[in-house]
Amino acid sequence: MPSAPPPGPAPFPALSYSQPTIAGMTGSLPHRLRQGAAQLADEPVTIAHLMQLHGPALEGSMLVLMGAPCLLPIPGVGNVMGAALMLAAVTLWKGQGATALPARVAAFRLPPRWARRVLRMLAALYGWAEKGSRERLAALARPGPSPWLATQVGLMGAVIFLPIPLGNVLPALAVVALGLGLALRDGVAVLLAAGLALSALLYTAALGAGAWWWIAAPLMHWIGRA
Repeated sequence: MPSAPPPGPAPFPALSYSQPTIAGMTGSLPHRLRQGAAQLADEPVTIAHLMQLHGPALEGSMLVLMGAPCLLPIPGVGNVMGAALMLAAVTLWKGQGATALPARVAAFRLPPRWARRVLRMLAALYGWAEKGSRERLAALARPGPSPWLATQVGLMGAVIFLPIPLGNVLPALAVVALGLGLALRDGVAVLLAAGLALSALLYTAALGAGAWWWIAAPLMHWIGRA
């Protein structure tokens, strides 16, 4: 009997899958995330634990996981996730995929109240995405080296890292939309992420110009006169 041909490269996994994860949980990803939120103990939760609930690591899910906490007013999360996104941008540029959390990010602990909110938010996002998205314009969301996607992730990470009033919302939404687009092979979501990223950059530039015009320039003028 002729031997079977060697298997080809594993396809990029779909968003919904049913592999067992921690605590014997099975079912769709939104269902597991809701289960995980219900089972959390009243103690700080690491990002690594939240990632375990996703099952097999996905490039898109990793970006969603790093972007979603930045939508909530959790102290310190913007600095940690912003730095993690800039590191993820390097791996995306090289075509390695953002599928491994840096150790410092994996060990970052969220208060249980915020961890539950993050998991419920993620469950709602994935549930909506499964209903409203489909594979389209897949060339925009294919895996592999992508300098423009890497640049987008790196810029959004830098904006999230900066202490800008309400500056996390637009870049975090851009990262989440990009993650969903990559996970679902939905090029429309990737285009939406690019629009959100551009809006985040314009908002940041407008704040910077306003700060210079209303604060820095008058202060320098006053110092010069003094």
